Amino acid sequence: MSKLKLKGYNKFLKEIKDEIEQRRYKALQTVNKALIELYWEIGRRIVKMQEKSGWGEAIVENLAKDISAAFPDTKGFSERNLWNMKQYYLAYRCSRKLQTLSAEISWSNNILILSETNSQNEREFYLKLCIREKWSYRELKRQIDTDFFTRCSNFKNANKTLSLRNRNTLVHFKDHYVLDFLGLKEVYSEKQFRKAILGNLRQFFLEFGKGFSFVGEEYPLKIGDDIFKIDLLFYHRDLRCLIPVELKLSKFKPEYIGKMQFYLAALDEQTKLTHENPSIGLILCKSKNDETVKLAISQAARKIGIATYQTKLVDTKLVIKKLRQIELPE
Repeated sequence: MSKLKLKGYNKFLKEIKDEIEQRRYKALQTVNKALIELYWEIGRRIVKMQEKSGWGEAIVENLAKDISAAFPDTKGFSERNLWNMKQYYLAYRCSRKLQTLSAEISWSNNILILSETNSQNEREFYLKLCIREKWSYRELKRQIDTDFFTRCSNFKNANKTLSLRNRNTLVHFKDHYVLDFLGLKEVYSEKQFRKAILGNLRQFFLEFGKGFSFVGEEYPLKIGDDIFKIDLLFYHRDLRCLIPVELKLSKFKPEYIGKMQFYLAALDEQTKLTHENPSIGLILCKSKNDETVKLAISQAARKIGIATYQTKLVDTKLVIKKLRQIELPE
């Protein structure tokens, strides 16, 4: 049976499909929220009965067995998960704000945040990011393992990063990237750096965030008789713009700005489509001096982000030490 070819049908079909997807997502959210609320209530009751009656830890084991016997076809009430419910309640019972946020993400992500974070501020940070970015368990784990919270200078700036998304396109860039998955040796060339990224694009996008798609390597720009090559060129769906990325093996230098401005102007003139936004660039350096960056970026270069990277994971003890040094708000 052939499809009907009616004027406006494709647009109509897309609207219906979008509506179905939205309703399905809302339905899943409703089910998830009800499940989280149930786990909260079970955790609350366990804590209250232990406080009131002096019951020991054995009550959790007995409760798990009895619930499993009463609901043999229902998963999620193992002894371990009942302990998780208790810890979940204890962690957020004094914070209505965090309790509300936690109901918006999956139970597995909640447990990951509870077990891998060290403060309520850090938990709030990851809860908000999970809600905003719709992170899977794997995506969240990578952000926690690479210590994204500490990579933000402090919690105040981290919250600023969350709130400025729609006002400043550069907040889609992090200040520092962990590229441990590239498998690079201690000494490597810019070409090896670029090829390693291309060979691990999936992991690269997990670190860079949602919305990026790959356009080209050493993307050519013909200006007069000369050809200039951009290390890596991406497109961002949400921002609707091209994003050239320049890879540097050294510390940031002010002259990198002029080159990137040149690339941005050329891309906007030659490559950008009429419905797309002006291009923004990212210079990825081994290190940087914030004062040098501040002086180098003039008002005319606000479309350029400067970030650093590391190709090896830091020592866990060092991460914990840095976390303890973070100044938290009163």
